[in-house]
Amino acid sequence: MGLNYQTVLWNKHKKVYDKLIVAFMLIYIILFAGLTFAFNGETTIETLIIRAFGTLAVIMLHIILAIGPLSRLNTRFLPLLYNRRHLGVSMFLAAAVHGVFSIIQFHTLGNVNPIYSVFTSNLDYNSLANFPFQVLGFLALIILFFMAATSHDFWLKNLSPKTWKRLHMMVYLAYALIILHVFLGAFQQETSPFTIGFLSIGFVVIAVLHLAAGFKERRTDIAKAEKDEVNWLYVCTVDEIEENRAKIFTVGKERVAVFKYEGKLSAIHNVCKHQGGPLGEGKIVDGCITCPWHGYQYLPGNGQSPPPFTEKVATYELKLAADKIYLNPEAFPEGTEVQPVNC
Repeated sequence: MGLNYQTVLWNKHKKVYDKLIVAFMLIYIILFAGLTFAFNGETTIETLIIRAFGTLAVIMLHIILAIGPLSRLNTRFLPLLYNRRHLGVSMFLAAAVHGVFSIIQFHTLGNVNPIYSVFTSNLDYNSLANFPFQVLGFLALIILFFMAATSHDFWLKNLSPKTWKRLHMMVYLAYALIILHVFLGAFQQETSPFTIGFLSIGFVVIAVLHLAAGFKERRTDIAKAEKDEVNWLYVCTVDEIEENRAKIFTVGKERVAVFKYEGKLSAIHNVCKHQGGPLGEGKIVDGCITCPWHGYQYLPGNGQSPPPFTEKVATYELKLAADKIYLNPEAFPEGTEVQPVNC
């Protein structure tokens, strides 16, 4: 986190990942160009750019959509999640190159405004064989533009995390529009089944990953907890929680993270104030609970971000009976100090 907003804030790891993103994009474009000229030497530079950057954007979008569920299924993917916004902006830039060159190639030869031409050159919306698929791609590009333009934490803070999250969930609408855009374009203009086959496999992979992650979380949410004589909920035994890690436990419709650290236990609300990240999947670093998504931190005893930061989450009271951990299901107000339980 930073006290002041900066245009770009890179740490050592982000620089490494950004270099890898740029390298991947360059290598892909070079390989695509080489294979294209090797098998179809008559391809024009404009067509090459449109196809190379279009396919690159589609591949990157699939990678972006896969990172979320992969990180929920396996924590080794969390570093990718931490840097996903830079990947998203890079994907938009690739899509923008594809879109701009497509408009130049197909909509600047007449005396009509090119953007107006995108929406009016083909109005055959009732025909699958001649559906104006370029409109779908243009609408998807607008969504991706707004997502890229608001990717910085300045917008997240000022729009509010909930509004920002809703805006960026529109990536799934953009994905649907892009799938239809590419599918209809390939259906109308190409005879090769490669494009449609790739899209189909990509869609199945994304759907399966999201379903698997959803089922995993549902198992946590529907687990029934036993109660003691005063209706405190049994969480687990002390040995079931790793040092500096947490056990995620569902109370009603809310998730709680019970952390073990320095011979103590503390419980806070599981949802990070930044982007709704799962605090219980993070760990305690330098005495602070550190969100695995973007590194936001909270003190385990009171759910407050260390000064001068101001984020707060709700806290919960715990108790031990032998080695069994019990949790009071009534949350304290956000930022309330709760005495840790010694274990």
